[in-house]
Amino acid sequence: MIRILFLCTGNSCRSQMAEGWVRHLMGDAIQAFSAGVESHGLDPRAVRVMAEVGVNISGQRSKQLQELGDQEFDYVITVCDHAREMCPLFPGTAKMLHRSFADPPRLARAESDEEAKLRHYRRVRDEIRSFVEELVEELVVPESK
Repeated sequence: MIRILFLCTGNSCRSQMAEGWVRHLMGDAIQAFSAGVESHGLDPRAVRVMAEVGVNISGQRSKQLQELGDQEFDYVITVCDHAREMCPLFPGTAKMLHRSFADPPRLARAESDEEAKLRHYRRVRDEIRSFVEELVEELVVPESK
């Protein structure tokens, strides 16, 4: 089984969404994890917008990278520029990938009403889903041929 770690700054939103999408779309072929350079707690708006599309991430929790111990991963994917800059080297054969997504909490701060805030979360949620679908196709389909 392929093991992927999604890494972002606070493990509250983007990396949680990515982990949730992988578990939802390919949980039988890919084992997904997420962590942060820091731990900011699971973002309730991220939980809400993922639930809107049938993906339950409410049982996931925000954690720092150190909490994963010496687990080995096939891929470590940073989903924000800060995590990419702070990302430590990983021992073993983990392939490092990077795809930066906008930070929904930061974008939402400029909005005055809840629906406008959620639009940012939904847009990033959908961008992450597209990325995960492409990633899954690249990683899983070649192995099954």
